[in-house]
Amino acid sequence: MRALGLPALGGATAVAYKLACPLAQQQGAGARIATSAVFLAVGAGIVVHARRALLRELRQARRVAGAAQSVLLRPLPPRVAGLTVAAAQLSADRGAAVGGDLYEVVATEHGVRAVMGDVRGHGLGALATVAAVLGSFREAAHDEPDLGGVLRRLERALARHLRERALAEHPSSGLVPDGSVAEEFVTLLLVEIRPDGQTHALNCGHPWPYLLSDTRVEQLAADEPYPPLGPFPLPPELPAVPLGQLLPGDALVLYTDGVEDARDAHGRFFPLAAVLAAAVREQPLSSQTVLRRVFGALMHHTRGAPADDVALLVLTNSRGLPPGPRGCDRAGSAAAAWPAGAHPQPAPHR
Repeated sequence: MRALGLPALGGATAVAYKLACPLAQQQGAGARIATSAVFLAVGAGIVVHARRALLRELRQARRVAGAAQSVLLRPLPPRVAGLTVAAAQLSADRGAAVGGDLYEVVATEHGVRAVMGDVRGHGLGALATVAAVLGSFREAAHDEPDLGGVLRRLERALARHLRERALAEHPSSGLVPDGSVAEEFVTLLLVEIRPDGQTHALNCGHPWPYLLSDTRVEQLAADEPYPPLGPFPLPPELPAVPLGQLLPGDALVLYTDGVEDARDAHGRFFPLAAVLAAAVREQPLSSQTVLRRVFGALMHHTRGAPADDVALLVLTNSRGLPPGPRGCDRAGSAAAAWPAGAHPQPAPHR
């Protein structure tokens, strides 16, 4: 009622002026100008009121969406089983905290397991798919003894979610439309870091991670990835691909393709490898340092407006290292300034 009150009052005022005011009945130029001014003022008031109401609803929707994503992409702990962890995401929707990227890190009896994924599309529409995949991963990471079993569980969870969504969108037919499911997919990278640092992965259409070691930056492109989850079934056998050993002080950088695909005003792609090389030269190396360096360079490269959602996850092996040298995030490192729009996880000022 309050939302309709001002437009109704404005309309009633305009009608009453036209019918009851003697000036409105006159045909002179001055009377017509006065009448037009009254109707213009009433119309402008209604437009301003409607705009304010829409902005309030938009802000409320963004707050709800941000709260929902903060539950899905919950703040990661700074340390997981001897690994220092830092992650951040940035949505392509201006002013929104919601994207189609997902990540998680959990410590299990099989080792530290991490997932980095990218749902087709971004914004509010991708939240349900992110919830389905992350919910399945958080259970399967503990239950399945090998990465292949985890990936198989994620595939089933995604297929079930897409069927249920398609049926909800087309309830009258009772059938799942072929096109609605085939157009949806998720790229995924599963990583397992064992207590001795041996690292294995399974890749479904996702960029391979970077290894940061001393002054060396190497992309661990171990094998051809499987297709993204959704359009095609997984093969019967899913052997995990060895990525080598993550030694104390080394860091593993997982990211979505929105990082490398980001372009500047001249159409040049973001030089992720060069930025990582510059971050490695900053000693001591820490997960937060790498994250801030990459996001700062990315925001400068795209002038603060990336065309796609971006997310990064940095895992540094600090097992057996004394406090301070390499791999350990100092207490003050997390307090440094972040680029506007980036949402760090964990966020000290959240």
